[in-house]
Formats: sequence, C-alpha cells, structure tokens
Amino acid sequence: MKDTKKAKDVKDTNKEKEVKNPYKTKARECIVAYLKEHSGKRFTAREIYNYLKDEVEGINRTTIYRNLDRLCEQGELMRYKEPNQDAWYYQYSKEHQHCDQHIHAQCSECGKIFHLENDFVDDFEEKLHKFYGLDINASKTMIVGKCEDCSKTKS
Repeated sequence: MKDTKKAKDVKDTNKEKEVKNPYKTKARECIVAYLKEHSGKRFTAREIYNYLKDEVEGINRTTIYRNLDRLCEQGELMRYKEPNQDAWYYQYSKEHQHCDQHIHAQCSECGKIFHLENDFVDDFEEKLHKFYGLDINASKTMIVGKCEDCSKTKS
C-alpha cells in the first residue's frame, strides 16, 4: 500500500514539473512560433497541422493536440469553441495572461480576437447583473462583430 502511494506521489510530482518546466521539442517550438507570428488570429488544430506537416519532419496530429493541450494548461494559448462549429480554436495569448478573467470579442470576418480589459466592460458586466441578474462567465464569453479593418475592406 505504501509503495502505491509513493508511486502516485512521484507521478504527481512529475506531472507538476512537466507543467512548470515543459519539455522543449521542435514541434512545440514550431507551434508556438507559428501562433506567435499570427497572434491576432485563431486556428484549428487541423490548420496548424496542415501548416507544420511540411515544416517539421515526422509531426502528426497527435503531437499537435498533445502540445496544444499543454500550452493551454500553461496559459500560453487560449482555446474556445465558436457557435455552430465542431472544431476548437487556438490563439496565442501569453501576453494576455488571465484570459479567463475578461471577455473577448471576435471579428466575424477575419477571426481576430480582441481582449476586452477596459473599464467600460466592467460597467457592462455590472449592468447585466443589476438589470438581469446575469453573472458573466468571462472564460466562455465571446462577443461577435465586424472589426474596423474588415468593415473598411468590405464596404
């Protein structure tokens, strides 16, 4: 019984180390570099795989998903689902730590994500609560609209 507990403790300790000090692989470095380079956009795992399969020898979808999951756990990526879509979307967010503490807006045309961290958003959330009794779950809230750049090009 004690050996089982010790093995579990070692496993838990190793898991903590893994999250704090991630194993750096070429696949992980390429995923992060690609998402950083396109930090204003969001991608599906399939889109990331399609880009990287010719860049990283031997990369496969499992490697992509495993790395995306770890990067989300470490707070480097934001993962969310859009209405009426089956796929999860990923976006680099390390500069915007605590993405679970503010709401986001997304352009319906280009997919760009905006981190809404202004005082007016706090006022909006307070008014939703005051008038409707609704408390926002910031980590699951996405306002959809058309960004200024897309409005200019589509006019």
